Amino acid sequence: AQGARRKLPWPYVTRVKLSTGTTIMACAYKGGVVLGADSRTSTGNYIANRASDKITCVTDNVWMCRSGSAADTQNVCAYVKNLVEEHNMQRTNCDPGMADVKMVANVTMQLAYGNKDKLSAGMIIGGWDAKEGAQVYGIPLGGSLTRTPFTVGGSGSAYIYGWCDNTFREDMSREEAEAWVTRAISLAIARDASSGGVIRLVTIHEHGSERKMLQPHEHPACHDELPARCRESIKA
Repeated sequence: AQGARRKLPWPYVTRVKLSTGTTIMACAYKGGVVLGADSRTSTGNYIANRASDKITCVTDNVWMCRSGSAADTQNVCAYVKNLVEEHNMQRTNCDPGMADVKMVANVTMQLAYGNKDKLSAGMIIGGWDAKEGAQVYGIPLGGSLTRTPFTVGGSGSAYIYGWCDNTFREDMSREEAEAWVTRAISLAIARDASSGGVIRLVTIHEHGSERKMLQPHEHPACHDELPARCRESIKA
């Protein structure tokens, strides 16, 4: 009938392609690895979670940064953890809480490549082991595997790749590496609308791993931003 409401296919929302975004990265330094990520989970223009944790522990010495579909990467990480635990149970000379970083990266790559048509998952594996020391592996969409001194992923990576290539140095100290990762993610947050929230860092070395969180007022100011003390005085 004329004037009748047009019925939309149900569920209509699920048929709309939604964009997601994040910024993750990792770099090797002299003695360990620093992993970093923002905390914003977006669904299109909607921020679903402003304080999510995108750095997941696989074993005590290996951690994973996740980007893409949160559901996909969470399930891939859960599968990897189970497979690594089963592998460790079959080894008599292995610490149950430790694993070879290269082995974890290869297991993750096999899952990502074998399901590349179904997954939207980009991951970074970083860790330290007694065999090869500090290691960083990038596993982008499609399931390829590359070992690099540093790698960047997510939508924010497009804004900072040039800066990272220009400023990265081999054999940085731990303090320098943490400051470098923090600066890079803060620059991505300033430019990428899909990245934001707090900056989470995980530092992995011979003696274990340590976590750190930087709130927005602790982020380094971008080139066209006012320092934190100026922003606070304006609000007052």
